[in-house]
Amino acid sequence: MAGFRELLNQTKKEVSEVSPADAEAQVGSSTFLDVRELDEYEQGMIPGSIFIPRGHLEAQVESKIADKDTPVVVYCAGGVRSAFAAKTLHELGYTNVTSMAGGFGRWKNEGRAWITPAVLNPEQRSRYQRHILLPEVGEAGQQKLLNSKVLLLGAGGLGSPAALYLAAAGVGTLGIVDMDVVDDSNLQRQILHNTDRVGERKVDSAKKTITLLNPDVNVVTYDVRFGADNVLDIIDGYDVIVDGTDNFPTRYLLNDASLLKRIPVVHGSIFRFEGQVTVFDPYNGPCYRCLLPEPPPPELAPSCAEAGVLGVLPGIIGSIQALEAIKLLLDLGDPLRGRLLAYDALEQSFRTFKVRRDPTCPACGEHATPIVIAEYDDLCLPHAVLADGSVLAHS
Repeated sequence: MAGFRELLNQTKKEVSEVSPADAEAQVGSSTFLDVRELDEYEQGMIPGSIFIPRGHLEAQVESKIADKDTPVVVYCAGGVRSAFAAKTLHELGYTNVTSMAGGFGRWKNEGRAWITPAVLNPEQRSRYQRHILLPEVGEAGQQKLLNSKVLLLGAGGLGSPAALYLAAAGVGTLGIVDMDVVDDSNLQRQILHNTDRVGERKVDSAKKTITLLNPDVNVVTYDVRFGADNVLDIIDGYDVIVDGTDNFPTRYLLNDASLLKRIPVVHGSIFRFEGQVTVFDPYNGPCYRCLLPEPPPPELAPSCAEAGVLGVLPGIIGSIQALEAIKLLLDLGDPLRGRLLAYDALEQSFRTFKVRRDPTCPACGEHATPIVIAEYDDLCLPHAVLADGSVLAHS
């Protein structure tokens, strides 16, 4: 039976090795794979590397390096584990794998570029463990969420579940715009608030709830009217906007501002037993004006205050909005760009409608004039009726 030294020598004969200098020449054209342990990785890494501890290589590599013809440079601390890892990758069907001789230690000692990675602390690793286990998210994805900024327009029926799930997911900064106070009629659906906070500013109540749920989250409050005088300043710097507004002037204003800043908007609306969600991603799909160029007559769109809304409905729609926001932040799956998801609670059914970008749209069309941020107070209607007859409503 061969000893360790014999096994290592035999393995090195079976795999290709490159010097750190030759490996450096492959930066940008090859995938660098770090197979050290977490405590080693935390001390420094080659920029852009994928991190998979050697003990998890077989289980995780195919989800992180899907194309088995990808050129891969494997490294460890000194070149031993990387040799065994390279052999394993060959056995898994990877066709272009090399092991870096001397490992990260030699790379660093020769003065080549390295960085100290941002890593989750032990408490965060425990809190977000179920995310980390998802190959599509992992620790890198969780770090991205912690570095992300999402703005919620409204701390009401839609903003409440969206805020709670985004906070629980670890989105690092949540901005909340709302100039209202908590009323006891809100508590049937606005789960950010409670009886003790009736009469309190909604943004203050929301911040208390979110902070208790996840102290990692920085909550930025805007207890102001969202208008033409401040919209560009408020939305600036956010990665995604979750729209839970309840009136046309704000929706058109947000649409124009998000086009100028090129910030995607996850739009949600509810009415009685029905709700809708879509994503307006500037110039990558339709905008709100493509969907609804003009508001309908008031008699076609009674408000929720007049017609009512089932309290659990915004929980469903707001949660879908949170999911769509996370998909945008992590570039996961197929967000609802160009699609309107309609939910009927009484039928317990979902339907999807295509929403095409309008080439004649006055805001994002081919010949659209420059966008001017202005108030739209003449559009005072709270809701709209879509082409299919369904109601585009509020929170």
